Amino acid sequence: MNIDFGYIVAVFVISIGSIILHELMHGVVAYVLGDQTAKLSGRLTLNPLKHIDPVMSVIVPVMLALINAPIFGGAKPVPINTRNLKGGEWGFAAVAIAGPLTNLILAFLFFLVGAMTGVLGVTIDGSLGYIPDMLGTICIVGTMVNIGFALFNFIPIPPLDGSRVLYALAPDGVRRFMTVMEQYGLIVIYALILLGGSLLSSYVISGTEAITNFFRLIVGMN
Repeated sequence: MNIDFGYIVAVFVISIGSIILHELMHGVVAYVLGDQTAKLSGRLTLNPLKHIDPVMSVIVPVMLALINAPIFGGAKPVPINTRNLKGGEWGFAAVAIAGPLTNLILAFLFFLVGAMTGVLGVTIDGSLGYIPDMLGTICIVGTMVNIGFALFNFIPIPPLDGSRVLYALAPDGVRRFMTVMEQYGLIVIYALILLGGSLLSSYVISGTEAITNFFRLIVGMN
């Protein structure tokens, strides 16, 4: 198996940087909405040691890169005290959505740089391609990693961000179930990665194609 070490390094560095900003924005929005728990826990920082989960932030993204699979991952959840948040569950939903939204903004910025410099483009079969130099690799990895992180975190399984949004919308019966599931959420997520890898990959691939097509539409890339 031929390993592109430049690609692996790009995945590692961009994954770490992206997940730090993802978690930092959770804490910033919570702080703005009245909860200082993240600040008091030292999470309003760019220090990667405060945010990184060794498995989800490093091992999972790098292993997926090594097998040329769609890349996704996560980090240690930022502690939030929902009782302090303005807006109740909707405030909590706003805190949750801030992380994936940050990743989507980062993905678009990487895509925009790639489109403007010409290192990202459309291949003969109509898919997104890139020039395999340093800038091209950074732009494609930055785009794909951040879309993958956003899509993964939108899955409505506690403690992923999608579950917080679902909680704000769901009836009381679903909320009670999600509250019980919270204590088993990480086990379910790891089981999904280990046992439902093909299903998860299909979800990320389909979502990535839809989002990159939207990006292409915005920048006029045919």
